[in-house]
Amino acid sequence: MKTTPHILLVDDEPNIVMSLEFLMRKAGYSVSIARNGTEALEAINRTAFNLIILDIMMPDVDGYQVCRHVRAHPNQTNTRVVFLSAKSKEADMQQGYEVGADLYLAKPFSTRQLMEKVKELLAVGTP
Repeated sequence: MKTTPHILLVDDEPNIVMSLEFLMRKAGYSVSIARNGTEALEAINRTAFNLIILDIMMPDVDGYQVCRHVRAHPNQTNTRVVFLSAKSKEADMQQGYEVGADLYLAKPFSTRQLMEKVKELLAVGTP
């Protein structure tokens, strides 16, 4: 039996969280939300996720630190990480990939493109 993919949305911008949560649930995914880096770290320590959609600029712990934590966590070895960030310079994107991102999309982003990429990344991660 195939389990429903579990996605963690991490962003401090409520409108982005609401619209992404709606899209992900509509696509049939199970969704958890963290409104900052600290909440994200707590969720990651508690639950294994198939995919994490992560903002970089947050008031407490930034997305780069959260991604490093995911990559070091034994229960998250197969977790895919997608950065969604307003930081769109080449150096920012390079840093995102260096800390372990599977995908880096700059804001503003196409929700259709994001959903296609999420589907692709989750297909790669399931046996």
